[in-house]
Amino acid sequence: MAECRKMDTASLELVPQTREGVSAWIKDLEPAVRAELSATWLALLERSGPMDPWIHGFVMKLRDADVVVGSCCFKGPPDSEGMVEIAYGVEPEFRGRGYATEAAAALTGYAFDHSDVRVVRAHTLPEPNASTRVLNRCGFQNLGEVIEPDDGLVWRWEIRREPGQQTPRRQETGN
Repeated sequence: MAECRKMDTASLELVPQTREGVSAWIKDLEPAVRAELSATWLALLERSGPMDPWIHGFVMKLRDADVVVGSCCFKGPPDSEGMVEIAYGVEPEFRGRGYATEAAAALTGYAFDHSDVRVVRAHTLPEPNASTRVLNRCGFQNLGEVIEPDDGLVWRWEIRREPGQQTPRRQETGN
């Protein structure tokens, strides 16, 4: 299992979640929202240890205040091809401040700190939006439309580690 550590960005602390905390969050969801959770991810959660950053994700808190502004995560551990997928969400009242960009960059850096990760992937709605701008800022490339089993038609975004490269070059992510 990967080391589970808090990550700091310019504005945020990304605090690792526990299996117990994520399970409690799921129980508090409205039934309709709970029904939209990925069965694959739920199975990973069920089999996970007490702390697993690839499955449990992180709470995004402001560094200078004890305020939660969102969450971010991997959608599972690296697969056999060395790919991980990231996801992030910022509460509406905190959007437009660069927090999603900071979180996406931190997750990407964390992933590439692990030698078995060669590709970090993300999906967005198939239209220009805030998430497409976040991924552009973080150096991801839009690979076009794909059909995802859980999400339907989406744009696929990836950033790759080239053979022999420690970490891909990323753009600065300050606010």
